[in-house]
Amino acid sequence: MKKQKRKLYHGDCLEVMKNFSNGIIDLTVTSPPYDNLRTYNNTLEWGPHVWKPVIKELYRVTKPGGVVVWVVGDATIKGSETGTSFRQALWAMECGFNLHDTMIYLKPNFSAVGALKTRYAPVFEYMFVFSKNKLKTFNPIKDRKCKTAGKIKSGTIRCANGKMKRMSNEGTVQKEYGQRYNVWEIVPQSNKDGHPAPFPEQLANDHIISWSRECDTVFDPFMGSGTTGKMALLNGRDFIGIEKVEEYFEIAKKRIAGAVRQ
Repeated sequence: MKKQKRKLYHGDCLEVMKNFSNGIIDLTVTSPPYDNLRTYNNTLEWGPHVWKPVIKELYRVTKPGGVVVWVVGDATIKGSETGTSFRQALWAMECGFNLHDTMIYLKPNFSAVGALKTRYAPVFEYMFVFSKNKLKTFNPIKDRKCKTAGKIKSGTIRCANGKMKRMSNEGTVQKEYGQRYNVWEIVPQSNKDGHPAPFPEQLANDHIISWSRECDTVFDPFMGSGTTGKMALLNGRDFIGIEKVEEYFEIAKKRIAGAVRQ
């Protein structure tokens, strides 16, 4: 396998991306600092004036057939969720992206702040999967344990007109494992490496292997402590990352250098 390339930029992602050529990114996996839920060393500046141009630039730099995985959630302000996540998804569609899938990152435990006297504990975030034109790559993860493993498939499915028809794979043997659903239960990162909200390595890893191929270029405009970059390199992808906070940029450099050594 060829040596993987990496380019790390310390700066504002909007300013840095202006210098990128059109259509150079195969896959973006990122979690922006949404809805002021964390301050990130008091450098946070977030709102439509930021996410609108960022998403627009992501469309420009993404290759036809490429994917952007945008992991976000909503704050609750004055008793109402902001709905910002959906506004971002709709804006991405206005920019030209297809909303290929709305996935859920399910956390096994309640770890956020919230008024539990008036609502149920929030334990998930949205993972919007945007594609530019027709999807180029999909490598489905098949790790869902099938309850009917070893049995002969049989039954019917409902057609669009309401009529029923026999299953196309009727008579075949059910395999032990089936394709994963679009709700992923993943434990949050326990080792925070000096960052207040590190991306779970498993989550980044699974998106990278799902939506890209070896030697593709993976991008994270909000690199943080470098989780997407680390997992991209470990999976044989090239990586480009941008981080505004110098402290986190230095952490990311060290983690990604470690992945290169591996």
